[in-house]
Amino acid sequence: MSSLPETPPAQPRNPLHGVTLEALVTALVERYGWDGLARRAPMRCFSSDPSMASSLKFLRKTPWAREKVEQIYLAMLRDRSASAPEAPVTGAKGPEAKAAKG
Repeated sequence: MSSLPETPPAQPRNPLHGVTLEALVTALVERYGWDGLARRAPMRCFSSDPSMASSLKFLRKTPWAREKVEQIYLAMLRDRSASAPEAPVTGAKGPEAKAAKG
């Protein structure tokens, strides 16, 4: 018998898997700023003298607040993927292909 702990199953479809709370808040602050984050999640840790340390401390102790911030992060990821340009289609037919052949 091995005394090694079992490794948890991989979560390839969970966008929060492997993202630390600090990385999550950092990404939100870079995208929206403290004021924008305070508007999206009206919490004093974001609006009254905000800092990374105080925000992380509050979010770690307050499950409902952490869930709210995680939802904002997921919405940000969806917005990014929706606004990402589509990959060009290879083997195009029609006027685009004729123009490319020149």
